Amino acid sequence: MGIRPIDIAKKLGVTTTALKHYEKWGIVPPAERAPNGYRLYTEEHAAYFECIRAMFPGFGVDVTKQVMKKLQERELDDALWIVSEVQSRLQQDKILAERTIRILETEQLDAVDARGRKKELTIGEVAAEIGVPTSAIRHWEKEGVLILPRNQDNGYRKFDGAQIRQIMIIRILRSANYPLEVIKDVLHQLEHHQVHNARRVLKDTLVYLNYLNHNQIRGVHYLYQLCQVLKLM
Repeated sequence: MGIRPIDIAKKLGVTTTALKHYEKWGIVPPAERAPNGYRLYTEEHAAYFECIRAMFPGFGVDVTKQVMKKLQERELDDALWIVSEVQSRLQQDKILAERTIRILETEQLDAVDARGRKKELTIGEVAAEIGVPTSAIRHWEKEGVLILPRNQDNGYRKFDGAQIRQIMIIRILRSANYPLEVIKDVLHQLEHHQVHNARRVLKDTLVYLNYLNHNQIRGVHYLYQLCQVLKLM
């Protein structure tokens, strides 16, 4: 006797149409059909659906799809490493957010290094230090979020402490899904030394990152339960 789709849908607070979508996406195994054509889900299907719903808030749709497909292929380690990578990025976002808040609280906004002189970096060096691709920096410049000065001799972009902090802030706010127009406003406030408002937005971002962390832990809990049902762990 299978489990009726309506019973799983009610338990998860979704529609049966949503369950059909997940099956169509290939992130749950195909269901057998009753003589009347209705789907007959098993305990395994129920565990898949519960895990999918639990992982969406913390990991997003794309990552959840990848993980579910890996599990169906019995590639447990690949699935777990995908999850670990997302959690690692979240931790780096949190560390970067706290670092930037400390800078805004304790340092002047002019760009000087520890030896008291201007220090310029290449786009590659900045990307490596902050953990963003160079393509993202170029995109933010193209969208007018970043205004980067150029070296008059060779035309290369110039990065000093001020630009580096701006890129740190952009990355943090993008990780919290702030639109570019809001990020522009935050950077504009910093240019006018309205540090308090920028710091408030960054602290709100920390709250959001904590929210993501809670949801990721919950998602991992259901992922573990699914792996047990599948006898992968």
